[in-house]
Amino acid sequence: MEQTSKINNWDQRSTTVVDTLAPVQKPFVWLGIIASFILFASIVMTTTWTQGVLFIIGLALGVTLLHAKFGFTSAFRRLASVGNVQGLQAHMLMLAVASVLFAIILSTGFSFTGTTPQGYVSPVGVSVLVGSFLFGIGMQLGAGCASGTLYAVGGGRSSMVITLAAFIVGSVLGAYHLGFWQETPSLPPISLAESTGLGYFWGLILQLFMFAGIYAITVKIARKKNPPRMKPLKTTNGIKRIWRGAWPLLTAAVILAVLNAITLSVRGNPWGITSAFALWGSKFLQMFGVDVASWQFWQQDPAPLNQSVLADSTSVMNFGIILGAFIAAAFQGNFKPGKIKPGVAAASVVGGLMMGYGARLAFGCNIGAYFGGIASFSLHGWVWGIMALAGTFLALYIRPMFGLSNPNPKDSVC
Repeated sequence: MEQTSKINNWDQRSTTVVDTLAPVQKPFVWLGIIASFILFASIVMTTTWTQGVLFIIGLALGVTLLHAKFGFTSAFRRLASVGNVQGLQAHMLMLAVASVLFAIILSTGFSFTGTTPQGYVSPVGVSVLVGSFLFGIGMQLGAGCASGTLYAVGGGRSSMVITLAAFIVGSVLGAYHLGFWQETPSLPPISLAESTGLGYFWGLILQLFMFAGIYAITVKIARKKNPPRMKPLKTTNGIKRIWRGAWPLLTAAVILAVLNAITLSVRGNPWGITSAFALWGSKFLQMFGVDVASWQFWQQDPAPLNQSVLADSTSVMNFGIILGAFIAAAFQGNFKPGKIKPGVAAASVVGGLMMGYGARLAFGCNIGAYFGGIASFSLHGWVWGIMALAGTFLALYIRPMFGLSNPNPKDSVC
């Protein structure tokens, strides 16, 4: 028997609470496992074992995101609306751990596959400022960022299917218009480790100092505003919580950082998501004779257009995230797609389009630009986070137009 306790007795510092869980949805669990085995076998037989390993990493990412409901969208919204800092504090821990691991990998060239690892270091210019701001608005309307969209789709949240479809459309539009945005004013790519001459050791010290400073600020914000805490997720006792119950937010932060570092050492680049959306949409247009290969976006690397999506490492990781989240939700008994309200559907379309378009302009999303960029010591990752937060503040005024509510400081939890 799983131990039961009332929600109002939860530890004020915890993001989980022991409570009764829904029964395991065994048919869905087996469906997810079988689908994962079939897809893994297809990937390995048609491509390489490296792609198969990346698919497994994607599964692990999906399980982790689902179990902790690890949010980038919700973290920014709670901070902007009521001053809840739990999500942002988890981000700082995740980024700190990832930065340490990335510094080791990038400075030594460590690789599991012999591929020279390279971080995501991109230019800072008008396109990043506009794209990340649009993404910040879009993720609050679409109710999920890039990673949140994928794991929510796998977890059975119906509206996120609409968000994902619009995300793909927006990514294609962004790819089509990228040539224009690349002509706008921009600084060159700036690495806080290499471009500054600090090196990875002192660059790491600088970033850790910045993370600690932000964390200290969040503590002051929490003490001043005394915001409502995050609503704790249901979990269970003992080893069963690994596959059944929710995971603490900080635990998930460390796991995500480690998985991103492993991704860097396996494929040579950090974790990314949205480039696959542009690929999926572009391939769809190719089927109808659209010459997407002539777009400046694809002239940089046209090879994916002529290959199977299983040869695209970002795509196979995305498939893994969706299936991993599906399996995790089924173990928790929470895979229950529901009806979609018209306002939510409209917000999902607008939000998805803005995120897709914004991600292409900003050289990535909350994963490729914010998480991967900052962990790679790229200045553009820090700029992305600031502008996305600014977009979040504006989105708080737009969300009610679609019938979406914002956290209330008078509530006990948010």
